[in-house]
Amino acid sequence: MPDLPQHPTAPRPAAPPEADAAHSVRAALRSPRRLRTEVLGGLVVALALIPEAISFSIIAGVDPRLGLFASFTMAVSIAFLGGRPAMISAATGAVALVIAPVAREHGVDYLVATVILAGVVQVLFAVLGVARLMRFIPRSVMVGFVNALAILIVIAQVPHLVDVPLLVYPLVLAAIAILVLLPRLTTAVPAPLVTIVLLTAATVVFAVHVPTVGDEGALPDSLPTLFLPDVPLNLETLRIIAPYALGMAVVGLLESLMTAKLVDEVTDTHSDKTREAWGQGAANVITGFFGGIGGCAMIGQTMINVKASGARTRISTFLAGVFLLALVVGLGDVVAVIPMAALVAVMVMVSVGTFDWHSVRPSTLRRMPKSETAVMVVTVAVVVATHNLAIGVVTGVLVATLLFARRVAHLTDVVVSDDASGARVYTVTGALFFASSNDLVSRFDYARDPSEVVVDLSGAQVWDASTVATLDAITTRYARRGTTVTIRGLDDVSAARHARLTGTLGGEG
Repeated sequence: MPDLPQHPTAPRPAAPPEADAAHSVRAALRSPRRLRTEVLGGLVVALALIPEAISFSIIAGVDPRLGLFASFTMAVSIAFLGGRPAMISAATGAVALVIAPVAREHGVDYLVATVILAGVVQVLFAVLGVARLMRFIPRSVMVGFVNALAILIVIAQVPHLVDVPLLVYPLVLAAIAILVLLPRLTTAVPAPLVTIVLLTAATVVFAVHVPTVGDEGALPDSLPTLFLPDVPLNLETLRIIAPYALGMAVVGLLESLMTAKLVDEVTDTHSDKTREAWGQGAANVITGFFGGIGGCAMIGQTMINVKASGARTRISTFLAGVFLLALVVGLGDVVAVIPMAALVAVMVMVSVGTFDWHSVRPSTLRRMPKSETAVMVVTVAVVVATHNLAIGVVTGVLVATLLFARRVAHLTDVVVSDDASGARVYTVTGALFFASSNDLVSRFDYARDPSEVVVDLSGAQVWDASTVATLDAITTRYARRGTTVTIRGLDDVSAARHARLTGTLGGEG
């Protein structure tokens, strides 16, 4: 594979405007070399998509054609609608796991209706600006996300290496050797494509019997057609499909936006996350009306396209879908003989290139705050345990939020002094919110303080109603002893919040 960035999550300087222009479709069409890269990248991705789509169909409990057609319609649709060029969207395991109970309990028609509704929900999320929430995902969660997906890619290959003929193992090793060594000689043709072609030719010429793509499931022999789900249009149908549609929408959108952010970092370019959100929704609606199982961004295939193949434009995404359909419908017999060993080796090397090795170096771990490392480990552990990137990311964000609140709470300080008039002055510094202000009441000496007390908040900020309630509780306790309390130094925002809420929150209680 070509040289890959070693730290895909590390901060990078903003890409110059010409970088985005160089990655445009128009620029690629004018450059034969760039266009060749996009075409070959799309072909490699298409080959890698086929067994994945079949296996995800099996997870969802439907005919393999539904996964293959979904991958075609998702890739082609998102090439036009999405906000992140070169990112691959297709049928995914995360989505298949969410909607599998619908197919199992209610049938394919309800499953397709669920996919369509999920797409509509994703479009609504985009309109509501959900994509902007990406700014609240900390770097430690992003690193955990990257490392977890690399681990999941490897885990997904394990079934193809268990209870297989012994010849599979030398084939995998030979494929890895080609993937590692070929880029040192030439990058004119993507190493994954050369690997797939060479291993397929070798197994056919020497009549080597090893598991092939054809063993994963039957390939379709016709084009997808318009499909209208035969379900009653009533509240009962909505009650059945709505929970699964919401789950699919959240999982698919979060995985897609996280993947888009990762590709932004890898390519030093910016993408429109809001457009990506509604593009994913529209692509799922289109996919549903063609009878597909829906999907979202595929991290492994995206890394093949962006890292291994060096693709940068929508051309590769579009061609991935077109090639997939052409291969399974027009060249199904040829595709069926591709050894799974070749695809396993490609995905293993993608995993190696995706993992952020810098994040687990002893020197990095020694310098990194323990809380940051803990968030990364929790994110990885939850993702690997649940096989759900969305659950892992949400858990990581929650843990990061709690640790951040705990850390900030300990930065609050109170210094006691007396001014010239004899008043006791409590100088409070730091961010005052529920975690830091709850124990503020106990920092005052109500019984022994003089008749005048000043609470100086010039070095603090009042962030929430809990803090205002705490300040009210302090003044109430002093008032019971006849002590006058003056609060001073509030900045404009804190003063406005205090003025709006003080006296309305139930006093000390």
